[in-house]
Amino acid sequence: MNFIDLSNIHLYIAIGLSVVNAVLMWFVSYKFFQILQLSNYRTKEYFVWIKDTKARYISRLFMLSILSLALMIVTNVILDTQNINDFWAYLGLIFYFYLTIVFIKNLYNAPQKTPLKITNRINRLRVVFIIISAVITFLLIWLFTQFLDPIRYAAIALVPILLPILVPFVNIILLPLEKCIYKHYIKQAKKKLKTNPNLIKIGITGSFGKTSTKFFLQTILSEKYSVCASPFSYNTPMGITKSIIQYLDFSHQVLIAEMGARFKGDIKELCDLVEPKYGIITSVGEQHLQTFKNIETITETKYEIVEALAKNDGTIVFNGENKICQELYDKTKIKKYITGFNEKYNIYADEIKTSRNGTDFVLHLNNDNIKCNTKLVGEHNIENILTAVAISYELGLNLTQIANGISRLQPVDHRLQLINVNENITILDDSYNGSIEGSKKALNILKLFDGYKIIVTPGLVELGKIEKQANIDFGERIAEIADEVIIVNITHSLDIKQGLINKNFDMNKVLQIENLNLINTIINKIDKENCIILFYNDLPDNYL
Repeated sequence: MNFIDLSNIHLYIAIGLSVVNAVLMWFVSYKFFQILQLSNYRTKEYFVWIKDTKARYISRLFMLSILSLALMIVTNVILDTQNINDFWAYLGLIFYFYLTIVFIKNLYNAPQKTPLKITNRINRLRVVFIIISAVITFLLIWLFTQFLDPIRYAAIALVPILLPILVPFVNIILLPLEKCIYKHYIKQAKKKLKTNPNLIKIGITGSFGKTSTKFFLQTILSEKYSVCASPFSYNTPMGITKSIIQYLDFSHQVLIAEMGARFKGDIKELCDLVEPKYGIITSVGEQHLQTFKNIETITETKYEIVEALAKNDGTIVFNGENKICQELYDKTKIKKYITGFNEKYNIYADEIKTSRNGTDFVLHLNNDNIKCNTKLVGEHNIENILTAVAISYELGLNLTQIANGISRLQPVDHRLQLINVNENITILDDSYNGSIEGSKKALNILKLFDGYKIIVTPGLVELGKIEKQANIDFGERIAEIADEVIIVNITHSLDIKQGLINKNFDMNKVLQIENLNLINTIINKIDKENCIILFYNDLPDNYL
């Protein structure tokens, strides 16, 4: 009987199996969609993850397919040789579905730092993915009926090994639609901004320090203005667009937009959306060197905010403690401020004293000064506060208002946040930072504390060709300060260990763990008095 025959019951069974399998494949492909999302839906970065993880997830799919296929073939061949009714040929599918469900269960039970977020875009990808998976499953069954009929239902086991390619393929198919949706939301956000022509718009960019500076500026400006700032680390076009559409209202007088970049032109795109009048460059460093390729491209990209401000007769603030920012300040022609730790800067801080209770310093501004106190620790936080002060001063706040705002600053979660676990253990949580400069500053702060020092880190990422050496150097710096080191996952463990060895660190004091889920057990076993634990960097799942 012709398989594609409306009177053939096996046709409808094949259709049903195709749909069921397509739904199962959605769950099996969870990891690949998660990485695609973490890669900002950039197919190239998705394949970088596959390469960096040495395709270990693909090998698991391969094992699922091969084992299922082998069991189904053996079952179907045995049943076929016994001339058993055709319907018994479906018996082999039990092995496939059982192994697939076990695979899914293990996948979802695996530790995740950043689970897949079910957004509208993911829902669109899911629908198209399930449709295509169902079609592929059915076509494979049909092909097997033509050439390998005794094992025709074993064809279904081949689908999992196609998923690593199918996921980016579906993403590419939907790109034209996503671009149309993106343009629609951008247009909607711009329209909303135009309805409030008096809105003060501020853009903040930099290799590191953006999010902290944004929240510091929001707090200080709120002494005088009603302020809307993009929440969390929303710093992409869609993130800022969402902030404008959902959070900005007519009561707000100021909009602060954090502007992130991984490719040249990203800051220009965000400035075209927001059209800021004021800007801050917190730093320029080797973050995201993997995508930028070189420091010159990073510098040019960060400077795009200055070029945008020049069109609006705007004002820019530079962190003078960053060497490249100093160079950019020197060449900038628009109204500008530069901040730092001595009198050569427009706005500066001195007499800085740090303790477990925070930081005291003297703020100098416009030939006047005032004593300030903040719960924050670390000179890098003072650097970020100073750039926020410059914008606040430009927008009319006086010294008292600024000092009051500084006193109200709260540590940004996971950015050198002090957490007192008990009378013996203090955590210095800097898990949302991951740059070379940031690691130096975090270690310098740890050095200020007395007590037994432990560092928990997975290392530094997105540094391209210098990544290996950067982690060796990181290990050397750790060796000079730490009493004990806990390395999370294996990606950079050898490089960090090499750095520790270079400085004759006691390797018996080095512990390696697969993920942070084990850290609570380890902390609970610490019996040292006055123990300080620095958490530096907390990699998303595409680096684990």
